Amino acid sequence: MCGIIGYVGKKQALPVLMEGLTNMEYRGYDSAGVCVSKEGLIRVRAQGNIGKLKEQLAQHNLQGTSGIGHTRWATHGIPDEGNAHPHLDCHGSVAIVHNGIIENYQELREELKAAGHTFDSQTDSEVLAHLIEVECEHGSGLTAIHRALKRVRGTYGLLVMMKDLPQTLFVARMGSPLVIGVGSQEHYVASDPSAILPYTRDMIFLDDGELAAVSVEGVGLMNLDQTPVNKQVERFMWEVEAAKKNGQAHFMLKEILEQPHVIENSTRGRIDLIGTRAVLGGLSEVQDRLQEIDRLIIVGCGSAYYAGLVGEYLFEELAGMPVEVELASEFRYRKPIISTRTAVLAISQSGETADTLEAIREAKRKHALTLGLVNVVGSSVARETDAGVYNHAGPEVGVASTKAFLSQLTILTLMSVYLGQLRGTLSERAAGEVLAALYEIPDQVETILHNRASIRDIALTYQDMTNCLFLGRKYQAPIAYESALKMKEVSYVHAEGYSCGEMKHGPIALIDKSFPSVVLCPEDSVFEKTRSSMEELRARGGKIIAVTTNPDLVSHLCEDMIVVPQTLECLQPLLTVIPMQLLAYEMALARNLDPDRPRNLAKSVTVE
Repeated sequence: MCGIIGYVGKKQALPVLMEGLTNMEYRGYDSAGVCVSKEGLIRVRAQGNIGKLKEQLAQHNLQGTSGIGHTRWATHGIPDEGNAHPHLDCHGSVAIVHNGIIENYQELREELKAAGHTFDSQTDSEVLAHLIEVECEHGSGLTAIHRALKRVRGTYGLLVMMKDLPQTLFVARMGSPLVIGVGSQEHYVASDPSAILPYTRDMIFLDDGELAAVSVEGVGLMNLDQTPVNKQVERFMWEVEAAKKNGQAHFMLKEILEQPHVIENSTRGRIDLIGTRAVLGGLSEVQDRLQEIDRLIIVGCGSAYYAGLVGEYLFEELAGMPVEVELASEFRYRKPIISTRTAVLAISQSGETADTLEAIREAKRKHALTLGLVNVVGSSVARETDAGVYNHAGPEVGVASTKAFLSQLTILTLMSVYLGQLRGTLSERAAGEVLAALYEIPDQVETILHNRASIRDIALTYQDMTNCLFLGRKYQAPIAYESALKMKEVSYVHAEGYSCGEMKHGPIALIDKSFPSVVLCPEDSVFEKTRSSMEELRARGGKIIAVTTNPDLVSHLCEDMIVVPQTLECLQPLLTVIPMQLLAYEMALARNLDPDRPRNLAKSVTVE
């Protein structure tokens, strides 16, 4: 979750650290800090966002050609300067920044205190600095870090500086992502590739259990049993400008507006020239196994889970395949019945979601075919699955997922067509109909985006609401869940998503004139059922915002209406979700909130 940055080279480290932290602030903004090596380890920290750290730095003259930095999303200890990273040992000889959770920190802390160590923070992370200090008595550098980590239980993306080795950064990974950027007589370390894209696209992605010593001269890698590791330098292809706002007020808005292009990028090269077959090169190597599977399990967290629920309808309808969708955070604690004829598909924007990774590892232990749907090339899910498909959505910085979610729906559609044709359950004609309609979606999304002003007006009308119900049926039920999540994430309105059929099983008790509902009611195969639910809301005095393809059919039942274009039922979620993203965004603005920095949230959940 938190952001880590490091630099060692010939130029001044501080500007590199600050640019990296600024690029990663969406990963944590409770506090931030830097440490630079210049005749000792010099540290500056601040509570709050990167701007607060800049104010503190104005009072110092941090010079040095190596350094580390961190922007924090609090887990252990309140967000204040004392708990901000970097952390030092007792004598200022070791500085660390850490992502992850040290599960046995309390017992280690008590042991170290008994040995005379004093602690300045409430964090679990500080224990690492003291452990490494102790182990430096038996050998410096990677040896000390290796010995210290042997005593640790938990997860870590760890970056270490030592006073006695000022021109070397030490790196270790276990369950929390880190990447090393390779330059000319300089190297970078980050928890997110976007932090170092302004300087290099040549990167080394660390795997769990790997450690590295990084200096001007190069990178030395080994694993936890001290065996040397050789890794290829990979070229990271995201553009620097793609991770910037490009003139928009917020990343969330910029990414919503990018969605027509995202759909085009997600489908480019993945539909044959005559438009009747899906072409997914990332699945070609496991094509034979895919033909043999008799069950698909989709795992994900948050928006990725809701995308999977749409995928369940798609795979069952287009591919005739039994599908289950599981919360990755629960899947790993069950004893799922999995066989070699089961495929497990992990959906994760970052490819680093801790629970989703563990779900994949559980599936691999049981010899299932593992597939990934991820946005970040080189991410852990991409490396650990047997095969998969990349989103090609570009960097998503907004904490509330928008364009990645839409890309996931797009690719799940392509995967459903691909598997349907592979399994012989989907005719060429039916596949061509779906793919032709998919070609039209970007232009249809544009028409919705042009209607943003009317959605803003609705947000202003309801800006003081404290509760809201989102309702949909069949393909629209998962969009109701996702829409409620977006509203909660960025506007802090208590919102619940339900299937229309479940409304009478409890939620309707909440409905009165102060409790509005958003009803997703395109003219589809369950439209009459959905309209009946609207009648029931209306009879109880509930206000309704309708999202529809045919205003004539529902205008008498609602106070406000958002019209979206009509498409095939299986593709309609791609259109109904867009105004819901805009509604959440505009509601946040109406309530004077920053949608890019929702409280208590960070972009990538890399710890349990």
